[in-house]
Amino acid sequence: MYTPPAFKVQHPALALAFAAARGFGLVVSCDGGRPLASPVPFLLEERPGKSPRVTFHVARANPLAQVAEKRGTWMLAVSGADAYVSAGWYVSPDQVPTWLYETVHLSGPVAVVPAEHSRAHLDALTARFEAGLEQAWSSERVTPARLVQLMHAIVVIEMLVEEIEGKFKLNQNKTDADHVAVVASLSRQHDPAARTVAARMVALRPHLMYQNPASRPVATLADSGEV
Repeated sequence: MYTPPAFKVQHPALALAFAAARGFGLVVSCDGGRPLASPVPFLLEERPGKSPRVTFHVARANPLAQVAEKRGTWMLAVSGADAYVSAGWYVSPDQVPTWLYETVHLSGPVAVVPAEHSRAHLDALTARFEAGLEQAWSSERVTPARLVQLMHAIVVIEMLVEEIEGKFKLNQNKTDADHVAVVASLSRQHDPAARTVAARMVALRPHLMYQNPASRPVATLADSGEV
């Protein structure tokens, strides 16, 4: 991933926290020169003294299930909110339009998890996303025979994370005046993603004076601004 220094996430822990909080990304592989990809929910586990581990599953009929048997190095691309920025929003002259976004790429070798551990993966993944719901679902609600069918229909894959790349492109290379102006324009957009990007920009430079600070959306990640 091409990442100018201004947008590079300097601390791997911050990139991992971003990916773990999202829990959803695009897993990418290559088979004989042919790219393969699937969007997947995942679990990211940080292990002291060891490489972080990502686990996810695909349908058994998914070509990635067969490619995983060959092992190899895959990539998981995790994206957050993104938004278009018009050149007309800047205070400074001679600007061009751009797109602001946050993304983390995790890469490493993959392996198929033994079938007997599929239930544990499903339960852990479900617990991650059901947490906080009023009536959390669990696999215990499924009859044993049906659960066996469901487990047979998926292939669980794990990836050891050997490379971590993070890019938070939030106009860090612009002046304070341009920063404030873009935040104001993004905050007025109807797209929730644009307002989320505005909040992330505010978190990077909280000392600046923004319009209607009481109505600003709340930034959720990297509030320290260490990018």
